Amino acid sequence: MWKSFFILDLVNSMKVKLFDYEDEVDLEKDMNEFLDDLEGEVIDIKYQINSFAQGEEQIYSFSAMIIYYPK
Repeated sequence: MWKSFFILDLVNSMKVKLFDYEDEVDLEKDMNEFLDDLEGEVIDIKYQINSFAQGEEQIYSFSAMIIYYPK
């Protein structure tokens, strides 16, 4: 029973930070600033690129999610 409570407690304190930019340089800069200031432990980082056409223009979306435990 104690182990189940411990796992549940960790999940309840987990946080995420989402990023979404049209330029990968801006994404990288903002993520690095967040990670430099983070007081906690990074669990995982998810990264995704999407593209779509809007008229004759190609639009890109660079997004990421940092999953972490705050201290």
